[in-house]
Amino acid sequence: MPHTFSRREALRISGLAAAAALFPSSLARAARAVGDARGGERKRVLRIAHLTDIHVQPELRADKGMAAALKHVRELTDKPDVIFTGGDHVMDTFAQKEPRARALWDLWSRTLKDECAIPVESCIGNHDVWGVAKSKSQATGAEPLYAKAWAMDALKLTRPYRSFDRAGWHFIFLDSVFPEGEGYVGKIDDQQFEWLAGDLASVKPGTPTMIVSHIPIFSVAVLDFGKVDEKKPTQVDPSLMHSDASRLHGLFLKHPTLKVCISGHLHLLDRVDFDRVTYLCDGAVCGNWWKGRHKQCDEGYALINLYDDGTFEREYVTYGWKAEPPPAKKT
Repeated sequence: MPHTFSRREALRISGLAAAAALFPSSLARAARAVGDARGGERKRVLRIAHLTDIHVQPELRADKGMAAALKHVRELTDKPDVIFTGGDHVMDTFAQKEPRARALWDLWSRTLKDECAIPVESCIGNHDVWGVAKSKSQATGAEPLYAKAWAMDALKLTRPYRSFDRAGWHFIFLDSVFPEGEGYVGKIDDQQFEWLAGDLASVKPGTPTMIVSHIPIFSVAVLDFGKVDEKKPTQVDPSLMHSDASRLHGLFLKHPTLKVCISGHLHLLDRVDFDRVTYLCDGAVCGNWWKGRHKQCDEGYALINLYDDGTFEREYVTYGWKAEPPPAKKT
């Protein structure tokens, strides 16, 4: 049937045309955002709560903070379909002895069981990796739960990286923590890279894709994360952002289905739009490691809506947590 344009529709279309004259590449995105002239609208297919950098511990009421964040998610009017936990679930197992690591993971599992009924998908963070700093952890490396094995057991993972399909989207969870000596860098090894290349190549054309990693692949906030070296102000610490970002970028250019990459690690919020892909760093549930806000970022988590046309929306939500005031200094 022929369609008669209302005055409102005509104004909307003329506005899009004017915008396209200045920003031609934005026309398609704008059209998808408002629907076409026939009234068609994009459909939300999945709502994700991205809770990253929880750093649960007995100190600083962190277990109460984790419970408060999960309660906030649970009581949302517009509830998420799934929770993605973005790594650094506990604080800290990398340099801790086995009894402390066990206590932390027990606290994580108990709090999650008591407070969460929503399905959870997780990736591994650097603080989740047990014993790699052997001089402090006294681990030998021969223990059954050494390195990432403990986190995989606690998070119910069969491998540290994986992919799956849901609601018309393809999801890839990377293992972005690469142990090096008694520390780590952000990267993936050759084996995981080859797997990732094959996985992206297997995605059905037209299926939008999201990558989840703990350490950001690209970030702006990384340049202001800690103390900046004035002599090398743009030098990026490889433990803060993927040192193989350029290699990954080259791979991503071959796969237009990839829409968005989300991460944590920095306890800060940022967004980078680079060559068709959006990179989101989603703050931290613990803020400044349960000592208040981290710089300009309050304790919180991200809500991400995914749509059937491959578009998405991200909102950062605070949950009202008040950190304990620091103890008064003795005089």
